[in-house]
Amino acid sequence: MSEPVASPASGPLARRLTFIDAVVIGLGSMIGAGVFAAFAPAAAAAGSWLLAGLVVAGFVAFCNATSSAQLAAQYPTSGGTYVYGRERLGPWPGFLAGWSFVVGKTASAAAMALTFAAYAVPDAWAKPVAIAAVVMLTVVNTLGVTRTALVTRVLVVVALVALAVAVTIGFSHPAPAAASPGAPGAEVTPYGVLQSAGLLFFAFAGYARIATMGEEVRDPARTIPRAIVAALGIVLVVYALVALSALGALGPAGLAASAAPLADVAATSGAAWPGVVVAVGAAAAALGALIAIIAGIGRTSLAMARTRDLPGWFAAVHPRFQVPHRAELAVGLVVCTIVAVSDLRGAIGFSSFGVLLYYLVANASALTQDAAHRRYPRALAVLGAVGCVVLVATLPPVSIAVGVTVLAVGVAYRAVRLRVGR
Repeated sequence: MSEPVASPASGPLARRLTFIDAVVIGLGSMIGAGVFAAFAPAAAAAGSWLLAGLVVAGFVAFCNATSSAQLAAQYPTSGGTYVYGRERLGPWPGFLAGWSFVVGKTASAAAMALTFAAYAVPDAWAKPVAIAAVVMLTVVNTLGVTRTALVTRVLVVVALVALAVAVTIGFSHPAPAAASPGAPGAEVTPYGVLQSAGLLFFAFAGYARIATMGEEVRDPARTIPRAIVAALGIVLVVYALVALSALGALGPAGLAASAAPLADVAATSGAAWPGVVVAVGAAAAALGALIAIIAGIGRTSLAMARTRDLPGWFAAVHPRFQVPHRAELAVGLVVCTIVAVSDLRGAIGFSSFGVLLYYLVANASALTQDAAHRRYPRALAVLGAVGCVVLVATLPPVSIAVGVTVLAVGVAYRAVRLRVGR
């Protein structure tokens, strides 16, 4: 017998987001994470076959996006796959999805804050500035979702301008013909391509933010599916252009070894101003991803608190701004703590582990929907589920080990909570 769902401890959120707002939030979530964080480790795994890894990641993301879109249309409420898993599969699958999302994305938020600081200030100031960024954007989120969308829109425009500069320079300044065709010391293999796809999947995960904010979108049954597919399509084109230009300018080996690939691409022009533009764009993209991630974690935490999978205190909605202010303030505090004590630049693999599990539950949930709610062929959900399992299995072993450990902690917490509740 499934567990009863606790009645909400708070009122509904306000539906204020338009189609454009939803697309922009998805773009802000994806562009900051992917372009400035995932391409170098993916190139180290796949070498000259980086584009093949990008195609695989994009296809799995598309399958997952169609499942998320049709589920969001049927369940237009906060929480995303946490809610879908509970409704379609039961409380435990829903909890695993929600826990994976909250923990993985909290680490990702810290990584984005550190990425912003790395481009914006000298190393000695990186952590204080990263913490200040988290505090500032957490406050913005608590002032209302329309402010979140407005700030994200500005940051996305700045990031896209910087990417346009980097792509133009990359195509106009190709690397010497002697550039190595593979990653340093590594042979390109199918396993490497799949590992590259798993790492690059981190760059596509932002469209989930649209679904997790489904309770705040106008006309959600129509808007959410369109916004998810539109945001994913735009980002796939942008990523393909960036990958082609970076490979052309640096070569696979140079891209794999770079700590700041697009800054290195800009440096091939020989002028100083492109590097400044790219640095500003990278900082803006990281902030865009950070603000959207904090908002998404807050909404999933709200949904989990409503069903007591997290403490009910987090289910409060601000009476004026109509946002889950307690959940977002708690998320901001945890992210600041992680930034202060850790270096999370290697967190991409762990984040991918959590996100892929999250979408595995989404695909399994979509398979149970009836014909009246199905917008896409069932085969896409099957392929998405298989793709998630394959990409998780090919992630770096350390990422898998950390992911399994964190999942075990979550399962133990819920088991104790249920036992105490009885």
